[in-house]
Amino acid sequence: MARPKKTDKAPKAIASTQSLSAFVKSICDVMRRSNCASALQYVPELTWILFLRILDAQEVRDQEKAEAVGATFMPALRAPYRWQDWAAPPPKNESDKPGHPKTPEGKPFGWKRQELFAAGDGKLFDFINKELLPHLHSLDVDPRTNLPMPGATPKQRIIGRTMTAVERVRVDSETNLRDILDKVHEISVDHIDDQHFFTLSQVYEDLLLKMGEKNSDGGQFFTPREVIRAMVHTVDPQLGQTVYDPCCGTGGFLAIAYEHINRKLGTQARSTDIDALKHDTFFGREKENLVFPIALANLVLHGIDQPNLWHGNSLTRRATYGALFDKAPKLFDVILTNPPFGGKEGKDAQKNFAFETSATQVLFVQDILAELAPGGTCAIVLDEGLLFRTNESAFVETKRKLVDECELWAILSLPGGVFSTAGAGVKTNLLFFTKGRKTERIWYYDLSQVKVGKKTPLTLAHFGFAPDGSVLNDAALPAALVADWQADEANKGKPFPSYARQLARRGTPEADSRWSWTVDFAARRAKASEEMQPLLDDAAKLKAEVVDLKEQLKRLKKEKAADDVLEAHDAKIREKDKAARELESQAAAIDAAVFDLKAVNPNTVATVDKRTPAEIIDSIESHGRLVSDALARLRNLLREAA
Repeated sequence: MARPKKTDKAPKAIASTQSLSAFVKSICDVMRRSNCASALQYVPELTWILFLRILDAQEVRDQEKAEAVGATFMPALRAPYRWQDWAAPPPKNESDKPGHPKTPEGKPFGWKRQELFAAGDGKLFDFINKELLPHLHSLDVDPRTNLPMPGATPKQRIIGRTMTAVERVRVDSETNLRDILDKVHEISVDHIDDQHFFTLSQVYEDLLLKMGEKNSDGGQFFTPREVIRAMVHTVDPQLGQTVYDPCCGTGGFLAIAYEHINRKLGTQARSTDIDALKHDTFFGREKENLVFPIALANLVLHGIDQPNLWHGNSLTRRATYGALFDKAPKLFDVILTNPPFGGKEGKDAQKNFAFETSATQVLFVQDILAELAPGGTCAIVLDEGLLFRTNESAFVETKRKLVDECELWAILSLPGGVFSTAGAGVKTNLLFFTKGRKTERIWYYDLSQVKVGKKTPLTLAHFGFAPDGSVLNDAALPAALVADWQADEANKGKPFPSYARQLARRGTPEADSRWSWTVDFAARRAKASEEMQPLLDDAAKLKAEVVDLKEQLKRLKKEKAADDVLEAHDAKIREKDKAARELESQAAAIDAAVFDLKAVNPNTVATVDKRTPAEIIDSIESHGRLVSDALARLRNLLREAA
C-alpha cells in the first residue's frame, strides 16, 4: 500500500503527551455537543472509532511486513469496511489526488466516504448503522444462529467483540461525525513521538479515568494507574510467564504489565519474543457488557493486538463469550487484580467455593488461590474490611487458606483518598503473596500518612520507583531502609519493595522503620495456639463429663428415678455443655484474631496535648491578643493611606 509522499502536507504534529491529550479532548468536545454529554457516553463512542482507526493502521503495517518477505497476508477486513475506505478523509480536490494514499485496490483513501457524501445527507449514517456495524458484528457471531462464526480469525473475533455493544452511531450530526473522523484519522503512529510517551494509550487511560469520576458507575472498574504500575514493578513479571486478571475491568493491569515487559525487552527483542508477549502472555475475565469491549480496545491500543479475554462472570464461570480465551492455561504465573468491594454474589456463585459468602472480594481471593500456579505471585488490591473482619467464618477461613498455602510477604496500607478520583472512598491495601510456602513473616509498609487528593495524587515515588520502573531514592521512603538497600551490593538494581521483602523474610531489624514493621506471623499463631490449648483442654474435659452424665441419665431413666433427680441431672448436662461451648467460642475468638491482618503501625508517634484547661484558656487569650494587635495595625495603615 502506498504511503503519503514526503512532499504531501503532513497531518497535525502531535509531539507531546499534552498536545495529544488536548487533541483528543477536542474530539470529545465535538462529541459532547453531539448527543454524548457525559464520559459514560462519549468514551465508549470514541473507543470504537479509535479502535477501528488503530486496527486499520495495524493492518497496513502487517501487510507491508508480509509483502517485504513475500508472505501472504489475510486482512481481517476488506473493502468497503476498512477505515481507509469509509472513514479516512478523501482528497480535497483533483490536485491532491496524485499524492493521496491509495488502498490496495488503487482507490484513494476515503473513496467510500466521498461516495456517501455525494449521495446526500444521512447516507454516512445509513452505511454505518445498516451495513458496517452488522458486518463487524457478524465477524465472530453468525447472525442467523447467534453461534460463534466458524473459521473466524482471532483478530476478527476481537473486532466483533469490541463492536458488540455498538448498535448504532450515537453522534447525531453527520457534520460532527465527519469532523470527528478527520481528527481521529490524524492520530497515527507515524505522527506521534514514541520517544516521549507511550503513544495513544496514555491519553486513553485519562479518558477511562473520567468514566470513574464524580461517583459514577465507572469507579467500579478503574484502578489508579500509578497504583497498578507500583504493583507491576514490584511483582516484576517476566517474558515466558502468564499474566492474569480475573476481573480485568478496562484491562489496566494487563496493559501496564505488557508495557513493563516490553520495555525490559528493549528494541533488540526477537520477533518470536514479541509474538509470545502479544499473543500468549496476557489473560483476563470481565463480566460487564459495557466494559468488556473497552478492555479489548484498550489492550489493542497498548499493542496487545490479540487479547485473550473471557466475557462472563468469573465466579459463576457462566460465559457470555469465551472464544478468545481458548489458549488460556488452567493456572497462571502472575495474577494482578483489584476485585470489586462490597458486591453481593448469589448462591450460584457461592456454591463454587469451599467457604460460602455473598462478599464478592472474599470469593475472588478463593478463586485466585485456585488459579495461581505453584511458585506464582499475586498482587491484589483489597479493602481493609476483609483484612480485619474475624466475625464471619468465610472471611477467617479464606485468610487461613491464604497464609497456609502462600507466603504473604507484604501488605502496603494505602492512603484513604487513593480511590476517591475513581468514585470510591474505601480504605484499601495492597497484598503481595507467592504460592507454595507457608507465611512465616509479613512485612507492612504504611503509606496512610500520605495526604492524597485530586491535586496531590499518589505517585510511583511513594513506592520507591521512578516512572520507568527503576528504583528511586526518595525522601518518602524510610531512611533506614534506603540506606541499607543502597549499601547491599547483592540487591543493586532491585526494586526497593523487593529488597524489603527479603529483609522481612530474614526477620532482620533493618526491615523496620517509622513507617514499616515486620509481624512474626508464625510466632503469632504459636502464641494463639498456646493460649487456646488450655481452653480447648477444659472444653474437652467438660464434653467428656457431659458424655458420662448422659450415660448416667439414661441409667436413671431406666431405673425410673424421681423427676426432680432427672431434672437436676439434665440441668447439670446443659450447664456443662454450655460451659464447653463458651470455652470453645473463646478459643475460636483467639484463633480468629490471628487472622486480623489490618495494618496497625506500632511505631506511630502519638502527639498528646498535656496542657491543663487553664493553660489552654491562656493560650486562646494570647492568640486573641495577637489577632487584635494585627487588626489594629492594619486599621492604622488604612488611615495613613487615606
